[in-house]
Amino acid sequence: MFDQTTKHGAYYALCAYIFWGGVPIYFKLVDHVSAPEILIQRIIWAVVLLLIILFYTGQLGALRMPWRKLALVFVCASLLSTNWLIFISAILNDNIVETSLGYFINPLVSVLLGMIFLGEKLRNLQWIAIVITACAILGQLILFGEIPWIALALAFSFGFYGLLRKHLNLPAVAGLAVETLMVLPIALIGLAWLYQTGDMKFLSVGWKTDLLLVASGFVTAFPLLCFNAAVTRLSLTAAGMFQYIAPSLSLIVAVYVFSEPFTLDRQITFGAIWLALILFSFESLHHHRKLAKQYQS
Repeated sequence: MFDQTTKHGAYYALCAYIFWGGVPIYFKLVDHVSAPEILIQRIIWAVVLLLIILFYTGQLGALRMPWRKLALVFVCASLLSTNWLIFISAILNDNIVETSLGYFINPLVSVLLGMIFLGEKLRNLQWIAIVITACAILGQLILFGEIPWIALALAFSFGFYGLLRKHLNLPAVAGLAVETLMVLPIALIGLAWLYQTGDMKFLSVGWKTDLLLVASGFVTAFPLLCFNAAVTRLSLTAAGMFQYIAPSLSLIVAVYVFSEPFTLDRQITFGAIWLALILFSFESLHHHRKLAKQYQS
């Protein structure tokens, strides 16, 4: 039987990942807006909503941080903005399937980066999972003449972002607020440039578009708050098991809602990645159970 805390954590995790899985639908609703403007609006309205949340919860003080951390925070903000731009552009250009692949690959990329930069040792099945993933990507290049660049760019940009965030150890909401605040001046300059060139859709197309763009702040903050509530109530292993919900839903949305092709090369690549993730998840679950038994004894 699960206790109430674990149940609530599972509900929050489901809410976060189901929301993230359905996010492509939101971006399709604003596909008449350019990807750079959607990114700019997302940064602006995320800042507004996150500051309201921090003010309401009395956590504005969490925005203060040592000067020595600011350079790394800016790198984090740049990586996150790049990840968002690639993701938005891919959706607007009917590549939701490849974004799904990117977030399936991401956990394996994070493990690989941990080995390279943090000196973490990979266990045998983890090595096998990473080798299978590498073979899948290499196979797509050899057999079908292309590399899933969008998927790799998403996986590695978010992987490096997670690596730096782990090093900085920032609170989830306050950390995202600081990151978006750091790129806010660039976003405002970009917005001014769009206005000058007449390419800005906000306040010039219609109230529905305006509301959808303002809602980008909610689209950013809501799943993050649910995720933050989940990880404080679940073990890392349990929380990790939920992370495949979002790319699975995105794949379903891509194929069955927006009729994106799920061609043979993608089927083979996805099949290999899924095999790698099954091995990876099984190994992680087994390892953490083993550690828990050792701790109890």
